[in-house]
Amino acid sequence: MGDAKLRDRRYSPFMARDERGVTPQGEDFSAWYNELVAKAQLVDRGPAKGTMVIRPYGYRLWELLQGELDRRIKDTGHENAYFPLLIPESYLRREAEHVEGFSPELAVVTHAGGKELEEPLVVRPTSETIIGEMMAKWVSSHRDLPLLLNQWANVVRWELRPRMFLRTTEFLWQEGHTAHADEADAMRETMLALDLYTEVARDIAAIPVVPGEKTAGERFAGAVRTFTIEGMMRDGKALQAGTSHYMGTNFAKAFEIQYTSEAGRLELCHTTSWGMSTRMIGGVIMTHGDDKGLVLPPRLAPYQVVIVPIGRGEQGEQTLSAARDLAVRLKAVGVRAHVDDRPQLSPGFRFNDWELRGVPVRLELGPRDLESGTVVMVRRLGDEGKQTISLASAAENMPDVLEAFQAFLLKRATDFRHAHTTTVDTWDSFTDAVTSGWASALHCGNPACENDIKAKIAATPRCVPLDAAQETGSCVHCGAPSAYGKRVIFGRSY
Repeated sequence: MGDAKLRDRRYSPFMARDERGVTPQGEDFSAWYNELVAKAQLVDRGPAKGTMVIRPYGYRLWELLQGELDRRIKDTGHENAYFPLLIPESYLRREAEHVEGFSPELAVVTHAGGKELEEPLVVRPTSETIIGEMMAKWVSSHRDLPLLLNQWANVVRWELRPRMFLRTTEFLWQEGHTAHADEADAMRETMLALDLYTEVARDIAAIPVVPGEKTAGERFAGAVRTFTIEGMMRDGKALQAGTSHYMGTNFAKAFEIQYTSEAGRLELCHTTSWGMSTRMIGGVIMTHGDDKGLVLPPRLAPYQVVIVPIGRGEQGEQTLSAARDLAVRLKAVGVRAHVDDRPQLSPGFRFNDWELRGVPVRLELGPRDLESGTVVMVRRLGDEGKQTISLASAAENMPDVLEAFQAFLLKRATDFRHAHTTTVDTWDSFTDAVTSGWASALHCGNPACENDIKAKIAATPRCVPLDAAQETGSCVHCGAPSAYGKRVIFGRSY
């Protein structure tokens, strides 16, 4: 019984944060993740099953990501709008494939105001239907096109196996929805959105994602083509970090989204939808984190630099004053700086605390440092170790230090992905590759073959990479001719 209590205590992710560190990744990656998101004060459990409370430190991560993406969306001509959370059930039933794809995940309101509703209302799982209804009202002429909309919202999908940030019953996201005169313009939009996601993932989150197209078996419900960005986590699994869909005229037919062309003919619009969610925060955690805790890219870190003043009494007051002055100078050059002025906690505890929470750079300032006009700089990762730098020039040099750390994280993640991606041509090498990473293989494109692979080894086709070299041959599993003219990335996923 004592051992059972110890196990429960060890793997409870929401225990008091000062009881122990986190389980090493190599011992149990899932436990590492579950413990870390709680101990780093990113989230807590919500009262309803599968929901999460995003704490201020975690929400600031989301705000920074959201701000970068929102700016890019607006710069490309899209406008933000907001649509209702509750959608009439009949709306979803208009596009058969769409409702079939989402039926197991739907949360439905059947009673309100003390009585049964005449028509059930679905809690928004995605907004193609409600936005399609509005597009049909707002579009009448070719002059109304393209219609470029984006929404920041929450959605609800009933998850059987929730995991914070990765799969929760309710999560936050943006969803772009656009209407176009023809396929060519809609496809340009679809790829533009994919490019935005690739850029944000690579340049802001330091995640070297692979952009590609989903196979027919993995396509979004109701879409003609689905594109994705796939990132490799440090356990070798894949994470779908953003998707962009060309819907063809499927939703235009269902919701009568039509326009009068220049020739005077009534035509159906071609629509797109695309989304990135708080799942990206989970991607940042699992791409960069280590056994000490979070490792945050500077461009996403709530605090890019934390200054820890050391000392007691009068000496402590002096170092605290100098730390606050340094923080002001750092903020003046655009660095998000924070002074840890918790004198009741030992310096060692504070050092470990900020390592756990992933701060890119820690500056330690003690009485001797103050006397010598220096400060000790510690990067969260890298081979440099502790460095003594000039206190006077610390602020002006810090932007370059942070940019170098951002580049270091991207290279580290890229090298890891390359080292764990294997080109394979036999079933045995395929099964070996997906146990610890990705397999790049030829495939027949048959969904039944995909399902058979998934049933046997829990691996799925992540994408057909856009930049893959042209190649033909036999399917790695069934031996039929390959279907895509290039290799497909397979992996186990979240």
